[in-house]
Amino acid sequence: MAADQQTAPVRIGVLGCADIARRRMLPAFAASPRVRVAAVASRSGSRARETAGLYGCRAVEGYEALLRDEGVDAVYVPLPAALHARWAEAALLAGKHVLAEKPLADGVRETDRLLRIAAGRRLALMENVMFPQHSQHEVVRKLLADGAIGELRSLQAAFAIPELPREDIRYRPELGGGALRDTGVYPVGAAVHFLGTGLRVVGAHLARTPGHRVDTAGAVLLSTPGGVTAHLSFGLAHAYRSGYELWGSTGRITVDRAFTPPADLVPEIRVENACGVRTVGATADDQVANTVERFCDAVRSGWAPSGALRERARLLEAVRRMQHASSGG
Repeated sequence: MAADQQTAPVRIGVLGCADIARRRMLPAFAASPRVRVAAVASRSGSRARETAGLYGCRAVEGYEALLRDEGVDAVYVPLPAALHARWAEAALLAGKHVLAEKPLADGVRETDRLLRIAAGRRLALMENVMFPQHSQHEVVRKLLADGAIGELRSLQAAFAIPELPREDIRYRPELGGGALRDTGVYPVGAAVHFLGTGLRVVGAHLARTPGHRVDTAGAVLLSTPGGVTAHLSFGLAHAYRSGYELWGSTGRITVDRAFTPPADLVPEIRVENACGVRTVGATADDQVANTVERFCDAVRSGWAPSGALRERARLLEAVRRMQHASSGG
């Protein structure tokens, strides 16, 4: 890649005007000196013009038209979950780098196909799981490496949100809704982040509250080859919870507000062991801005990170398969 291309801002086009695009990602793109918001597409021309007007960029009616736009280097896909893989693939085949909302695809086979396309064309492909980009988790990793809680025995992680309006897309099966795909990605991601690849799904259960057509709650038990377990809980109809606990042979590390902390929050990491209870401070950090930076790095290197992305896809697929078998479906 030429030097001027390496330093020029990444020209991003946004496929759709979803809430996460308008509330989080578009402001983060606009704030980054490494990004220029080039275009916003919507099936509705008026919706595209309204959103694009806020960022002084082009409004495009229709997703295909944006993919044909030679003034766009990369595409952000915030569409409903069932559409992520379809439009990520279309963007890659159009020669665009891709940042797609989670989950990227419905299973390992589809994920691998997208990764192969990206690698073959030297295009960046990232799933927008942002919490690993927050520096507090590196503080936790260092505490583990320094033996603050002895040998790690288990991880417990939970992410759940209060019930949403019934018309929300996360309750629509035809759009890929359900707690596993929406909130389950976070605790599964925490397990992969701290325990690595090769995890086995030992048990899983997905449940739905009355009146819903998708799973609104779930619990998963994972195990590493060495016997470290991960107990994961998630839901779409709960009191809010976002945190994890690492339990070792001599103590525990607890992190609250773990998955979606605001940028101005100063995290507090609680360490409990034989020496007592202490709070380890971490600095406030903006995981959204950090994710944008990482994506820009990926674009400039033509890199398609695959390890954690593929492992998350494999585990989500294994949970669905186990649920299907246990329900006799």
